[in-house]
Order: sequence, then C-alpha cells, then structure tokens
Amino acid sequence: MLRLTPIRQSFPRPVLTDVEGEARAAVRTQLSIAAGARIAIAVGSRGIANLDRIVAATVASVRELGGEPFIIPAMGSHGGATAEGQREVLAGYGVTEARVGCPVVASMEVAELPGAGEPGLPAYMDRHAYESDGVILINRIKPHTDFHDRYESGLVKMAVIGLGKDVQARQIHRFGVRGLVNLVPRMAAHILASGKVLLGLGVVENAYDETMVVEAIAPGRIMDREPELLAIAAANMPRLPVDRLDVLIIDQMGKDISGVGMDTNIIGRMHIRGQPEPARPDIAMIVVGDLTDASHGNATGMGLADITTRRMFGKIDFAATNVNVATSGFLQRAKLPMVAETDAEAVAWALRGSGPHEPDAERVVRIRDTLHVSEMYVSRAVLEEIRDREGVEMVGEPTVCFDEGGKLRAF
Repeated sequence: MLRLTPIRQSFPRPVLTDVEGEARAAVRTQLSIAAGARIAIAVGSRGIANLDRIVAATVASVRELGGEPFIIPAMGSHGGATAEGQREVLAGYGVTEARVGCPVVASMEVAELPGAGEPGLPAYMDRHAYESDGVILINRIKPHTDFHDRYESGLVKMAVIGLGKDVQARQIHRFGVRGLVNLVPRMAAHILASGKVLLGLGVVENAYDETMVVEAIAPGRIMDREPELLAIAAANMPRLPVDRLDVLIIDQMGKDISGVGMDTNIIGRMHIRGQPEPARPDIAMIVVGDLTDASHGNATGMGLADITTRRMFGKIDFAATNVNVATSGFLQRAKLPMVAETDAEAVAWALRGSGPHEPDAERVVRIRDTLHVSEMYVSRAVLEEIRDREGVEMVGEPTVCFDEGGKLRAF
C-alpha cells in the first residue's frame, strides 16, 4: 500500500505583526473626506488572510475621519449572481455588520458611468457605490489563475469586474482572456479617473497565506503601483518542491482558496481554450477530495482535476457553479471529474491512470490545498529527490494516509 512521508519546506516569511494598525494608518494617511460622507467599502469573494480585521480597521478609520462607511460586495457574478448569495459569501469570511461595525449593503443593481467605458462597452458600478460619496477598494494583489500580464488579480480587476457586478463580469468575460488582459486595464483607468474611487487598499500575502503588505494607494497611482506589488506577490508565492509528478492529491479546493478552487500557478493547469498550458509543474493526474464549506457549493475549477470523491460531489451547488463558470466563459473548468467512492479509490485510479510504475517509483505529493504547500506528504521517489535540499526537512515517518474506510486522515 502507498506510504507517504510528511515533510516541511521553508519559504521566506516576511509578515505584518500589527495588521489592524497598519491598515488604519494606511487609510488615515491617504484618505481625505468630508464630515458625514457616505463611503462604500468594496470587498470581494477571495479568501484573504485577516480580511475581516482589515475591513474592520478600514471601517474604523473612515469613522474616525468623520465618514459613514458601509460594505458592498464587489465580486462580479460570484455568490450565484444574487444579492443574498454575495452577502453570504462575505459572511463566510467574517465580514458582517456585527463583526466589522457597519452595514453590508448587497445588491445586484448597477449604474452606468457616463463616458467611462470602451466604444460599445459601457462601464458599470454597483448602484449603492455609485450613489455614495466615494469608494474604497480592498483586494489582495497576486498572480492570476487565467493569464499573466502587467495587471492580474487585484485592485484594477476589482474596479471593473468586481464593482460592475454580474452585468460587467459577463460583458468582459465574453471576450475571454483578451478581455481580461486588454479591456480591464483600459476600463479601470477610466473608472479610476471618474473620481468615484477614493482609495485602493492593496494586500499582499507571503507563501504561508499570511499578510505581509497592506498599502493604501491613491486612485491616480493604482495603475503604476499595482504591477510593483504584483511582482512582490509573485516572488513570495509557494511552490511544489518538484516539477514532475504522477499524482497530486489535494485534500480540498474552494473559492476561499482560489477563484478557480485550486491555484493554477501551483498545479500547472489552466484549461482555457486557446491558452498554452504552463510548462511546469507537469502533473499526470490530480485528485481533489473535498470542497470547502466557505465555497457555499461553488465548485468552479473542479474540471482542473481528474478524479474527485462522492463526498465532494454531494456538496456541489451546480446552479452557483454554472453561473460563475458560464460568466467566465471558461467552460472546461466546470467539467465533472471521475467520481470515486472514497479517497483511497480515487488515488488508486489516479495511480493507474498515470502508470505503469516500478515498485516504490510512484511520484506522489499530497497537500491540504493550494494555499498551504509548506507541509505535505511525499512518496519515496519524491523524497529521494529532495531529501538533501536546503529548506526541506522530514517531520515524520512514512505512513498510510487513509483510515479503514478509505478516507484521508487529517493533516
């Protein structure tokens, strides 16, 4: 039976020790508002470390400056493209009125910004944000899971697709990757120049899913500053310890982990028609065992895996998943993998599909999810390759990772 050895790989670990203090100071030094100004704080659907703390600190800073803050979901078509669904997504991250100290105003209504779009493509904004006295964007800046360019996942994208709700998400995504690479930056420049956005709060995380940067950026600087923060984020991304695997076992996927459930930069798969697949890592078979509760049944990205389990299948909300994937236009990512009854059966199928293998020559890695790749389990063949590498240590003996019922044992 396959035995895997627990290891730990180390990455550089710059981290903020006072997240709230940094966020409050950043906002207070960059934001100037009139007394009584109604300020919309835009929060997205990503599982950002310390998100509720950063949002609460921003709310407190706006109040200290004399403003009246409220939260708006800025997440395109996520949450099933419904107001209540988007409210639930935020609540899953702890962004509720009780926690952050101001109302959450969820709506799918939009207003059109005059003269702020591309020819034939009007720019839209959440109606409550548009009718406010100004908007603060809060988002993590990181490499995108669909493409790589000057602007990827961050404030620029949120200004267009997040604030524009389902209508603008569908408008941009119908152009595929070209819309994300070319249209989003041009429309973002128009939106940021409109005067409605007062501030962007850019967050960067380290390889351990910890906050390392919280920076307030004036709207006129976002287009220049975001690529610099993106480079910092890319340099601090975690990675698998090897570039070639027979089987990658991922315990769980979800919208709180990545926009497509599993970070494509980690697994080396895009599955977008017309886009080249990453050269590395090269993984023959991917098994995903479960869907996080914070995904609310949205299994966008399950098509990146080859095999899943009955457990995960039972959690899928196909309506929410289909809305999200249909809006993106990348339909391959919603394909249903093979469904095994247990984790052990799924891994056995994956080994068969990636084989044949000599005894003890299988190259297998097991991770909790694509946000956490510091601690993992590896097969003997992988261990022999990395055993003497700096920053890698064994933290236990080889073990069978399944219980008597064929379920993966907890990390």
